[in-house]
Amino acid sequence: MDAAALWQRYQDWLYYHPGLNVYLDVSRMRFSPEWISRLEQPFAKAFAAMADLEAGAIANPDEQRRVGHYWLRDPDLAPDAQTRQQIVDSLAQIETFVRQIHRQEICPPGAFKFTDLLVIGIGGSALGPQFVAAALAPDPAPLAIHFIDNTDPAGIDRLLKSLKDRLKSTLVLVISKSGGTPETRNGMLEVQAVYKQLGLDFAKHAVAITMTGSRLSQQAAAEHWLAEFAMFDWVGGRTSELSAVGLLPAALQGIDIHAMLAGAKEMDQATRVPLIQQNPAALLALSWYYAGEGKGLKDMVILPYKDSLLLFSRYLQQLVMESLGKERDLAGQVVHQGIAVYGNKGSTDQHAYVQQLREGIPNFFVTFIEVLKDRSGPSIDIEPGITSGDFLSGFLLGTRQALYDNQRDSITLTIPDVEPRTIGALIALYERAVGLYASLININAYHQPGVEAGKQAAASVLALQTQVITTLRGAGAPLSLAELADRVGAADQVETIYKIVRHLDANQRHLRLIGDRGQPASLKVTTL
Repeated sequence: MDAAALWQRYQDWLYYHPGLNVYLDVSRMRFSPEWISRLEQPFAKAFAAMADLEAGAIANPDEQRRVGHYWLRDPDLAPDAQTRQQIVDSLAQIETFVRQIHRQEICPPGAFKFTDLLVIGIGGSALGPQFVAAALAPDPAPLAIHFIDNTDPAGIDRLLKSLKDRLKSTLVLVISKSGGTPETRNGMLEVQAVYKQLGLDFAKHAVAITMTGSRLSQQAAAEHWLAEFAMFDWVGGRTSELSAVGLLPAALQGIDIHAMLAGAKEMDQATRVPLIQQNPAALLALSWYYAGEGKGLKDMVILPYKDSLLLFSRYLQQLVMESLGKERDLAGQVVHQGIAVYGNKGSTDQHAYVQQLREGIPNFFVTFIEVLKDRSGPSIDIEPGITSGDFLSGFLLGTRQALYDNQRDSITLTIPDVEPRTIGALIALYERAVGLYASLININAYHQPGVEAGKQAAASVLALQTQVITTLRGAGAPLSLAELADRVGAADQVETIYKIVRHLDANQRHLRLIGDRGQPASLKVTTL
């Protein structure tokens, strides 16, 4: 296609939202009008499904749950007065609590104010707040934010050591829908233990964000934590950033959460339009479907050209991959759907994997995220008439062209700035795109059976570990791995038992291994 034709295609396919000043360019996805015509009926069905979802239909049939994250930014959409009031009350509670913290009306014992915020959560309870903090937190923020989002003891130690004396002025948010998520529970117990060692009352620093009546809710009430904020049954973790899960930590950092909600609400309105070319989320879903032939055959590479958007690809990994990565469709047929997402930032990645993107395996499509505003103040000239921001823009445009010249497809999403309203709009745009794409490929975007299977498998390993320790204590003599497996009734799990005892031996807990480490079958296991 020559330059004039490309320019015309750009104009034909450019979406622009004047209220948000957001542009979406899908012109470098090489679909044809004839190809699009085949998707008109599937899109009509997808638009209708999204309308039903927002009206309160059971959109997660596996769990008999409604899916209502759209109501969070527009409570008037909620299907009943009780749900509407819950949303309004939650936002009011957040505002009151944050005001009390910032005005030092709620203070930690032994300090005149809270200086730091420690968020303990995993998955949607961490990725959204991390992305928003990196994108929007002012410097300095009213409270500096930190995260425990894994059950890695060394990582927890490193973070708590870095806080040192500031632990006495740290507010701790524990985020878990059920209260039983192992990684979150473990992080909480580790932090509680450190507070106890320091002679600090953890309850005077602790806030729960959880389902009413959950295990965590009961603990918070029994121990008289500072506050508890509700998580709703109809909001999934990966779509929870605009609930208390994300709004409370954002507000505590001084981020304008009302602007985030307003941006999301405005984008929601734009993505309800039942016309493909006038709906930015539909254009994204269309492009994803075209790139991977409706089967996820190509990876989604996210390249935001702004340091503050570094974590956007991590946030989208969960939103897209947990929503779309499914073994079966709604009819129960095995389909193995999904889209792999990875990325970092431009122009850094031009020195990392753009070489492969241009000349290697064509198993991807790129989404460039362009930010029009370079910085809050004036820029110096790096070269005559050229600023650092001009270089960044040039790298984006040059990479886009270089990829297209070599038959590599791309989408370009252009936003005016990295501000709360824009970030809210970004979140809403991709939430809707995922929902529409899921309808096109006939899968349930709102459950995650694979995650639950992993949790169950981990629980069985830990139960086996307990059996191994108990058996060894009663053995009276060292046992081979095969003997140990036989005694615990798990003769078919020798490899798993070997890895359990190797881990325990490395940490000098309960047992030790005797023999040649390079010959696992020859090892003996005994108690310490």
